[in-house]
Amino acid sequence: MLALSLAAMAGYVDAIGFIQVGGFFVSFMSGNSTRLAVGLIHHAADWMKAGSLIAAFFLGVIAGSLAGRIAKRRHRAVLGLVAVVLALGALGADLGWAMPSALLLAFAMGAENATFERDGEVRVALTYMTGTFVKAGQRIAGALMGEDRRAWIPHMALWLALVSGAVLGVAMHMHFGTLSLWCAAMVAACCCLAAGALDAETGQESETAPAR
Repeated sequence: MLALSLAAMAGYVDAIGFIQVGGFFVSFMSGNSTRLAVGLIHHAADWMKAGSLIAAFFLGVIAGSLAGRIAKRRHRAVLGLVAVVLALGALGADLGWAMPSALLLAFAMGAENATFERDGEVRVALTYMTGTFVKAGQRIAGALMGEDRRAWIPHMALWLALVSGAVLGVAMHMHFGTLSLWCAAMVAACCCLAAGALDAETGQESETAPAR
């Protein structure tokens, strides 16, 4: 449930960021990489914008991974960082600083991916779905060969969560504008509290179904 909530939040933030900066992404770096490549030939402003978002996301990954490795409670540390940076991004959007806000959102989305990191590897993809689709397809192929018939469901559930979050993000942005980003910060804070409580109860990091 934590993974699904975070995937939905990633879709929500990415959709708002996409609108905010005019067709660039704050969590989908494959798309930004293509925009960067095309911009190198057609439009300098595009590749600079895409490149800065990629750099912000990359730094977020590093910061999230460091926070998770240093802290005793990985989930609490990583999601606390995400919540704070999202709040700063929401504040920047309220002040009319669209691009600085988007860079903070990209940083937060990069950091979020460290939530389910173990031994230096991301166990559950939260902001990008290509690998999730590959796993779902592999599990369906396995089901057709007589293996676990339900193994594909968690992976498709992550995709549905991200898409649902993106739809909600667009709707919220249409009705509430930049205020919609504060909802993402609140969700991250709630996930931080929930994950911290879970870690405190179990005394160990929880894993989700797709990570098995």
